[in-house]
Amino acid sequence: MARGHHKIFLGMAAGVGKTYRMLQEGQAEAEAGRDVVIGYLEPHDRPATALQAEGLVTLPRRGISYRGNRVEEMDLTGILERAPELCLIDELAHTNAPGGLHEKRYEDVEDVLAAGIDVYSTVNVQHLESLNDQVSELTGIRVRETLPDAVLASADELVLVDVTPQSLIERLLAGKVYRPEAIQAALDNFFKIENLSALREVALRQVAQDVEAKRLPSESGLALRPGSRRERLIDTHAQQAIGERLLALITPHPGAQRIVRRAWRSSQRLGAELDILWVARATATAEQSEQLEALRRLASVLGAHLLVEQGDDVALVTQRVARERNITYVLMGPPHERGAIARMLRPSLAMRLLQALPGIDLRIVANRTRAAEREIPEMDL
Repeated sequence: MARGHHKIFLGMAAGVGKTYRMLQEGQAEAEAGRDVVIGYLEPHDRPATALQAEGLVTLPRRGISYRGNRVEEMDLTGILERAPELCLIDELAHTNAPGGLHEKRYEDVEDVLAAGIDVYSTVNVQHLESLNDQVSELTGIRVRETLPDAVLASADELVLVDVTPQSLIERLLAGKVYRPEAIQAALDNFFKIENLSALREVALRQVAQDVEAKRLPSESGLALRPGSRRERLIDTHAQQAIGERLLALITPHPGAQRIVRRAWRSSQRLGAELDILWVARATATAEQSEQLEALRRLASVLGAHLLVEQGDDVALVTQRVARERNITYVLMGPPHERGAIARMLRPSLAMRLLQALPGIDLRIVANRTRAAEREIPEMDL
């Protein structure tokens, strides 16, 4: 059975019109004679969005009891049994209530696609896992629901639904985004002009990278299955990874996740595989073990490789790992501040790495904000 075609409508924030655009294109497909259903729709009390859904078959939701409340989730089983040609599924990054087949909605969508059903879905750029820290730095707000960047990378089409920040704020003030009682809170927090401008730039850059990823394989002369963007990306990364491989040095600390996400973004720009390395000098403490498990989960989501090596000298262990794994690029957190005597007695880790890794680029992740400064772990000397 052929895999379904996945089109994602990407926006910079709520209210740009992603769901409306998805419904609009779904209506056009239905008018063309295709069997189109709404698998899940969240109209957010927006009349224009609800009106756009009229005439399309909406499949019933599945009720789940959770913490004494009844929660309505998308009925994955119902979609698979109905087997439409095209299914419209809103809010791709949504976390399902416990009791469903999958934890996240994007995993539900994967099952729908595997069944040969085409899917149109929506998501905002701030939900991308690798952008989580960047969005937090830009807006001061930590987004809790995320999805792997690989979900976007594997999509067959990525459509940017774009409006100017000023136009979005005008929509908000007109009551087209949130209820009247929520407007002022939105303006005071997420919906600031500087936040929206930064998010719009991030969304535009994301789509530009997507276009570049689609363009490069066609220039390589590879024999590719028509319409299979996933196969093109796999082939492209396989070729590029021969030349570049990135290694991120971390210590098990909450801020290490920020370094990993930044390293992953760099690896994608380089077209490289990403390895993550912790050089442990002793048995991990309970806190370190907890943070290490969180890093394992993040590495799994991003498709990176987490390595734990024992050793007293970080530079020497890194040198060995770099040779074994053909590393071409090393990324680390900011160096620990040391006194003048300590600097005289022993070179910094960065200097020792430069000496131990000739021909390998070294990048130190800068602290961009005071909040980031508290989050990023200093590298052991």
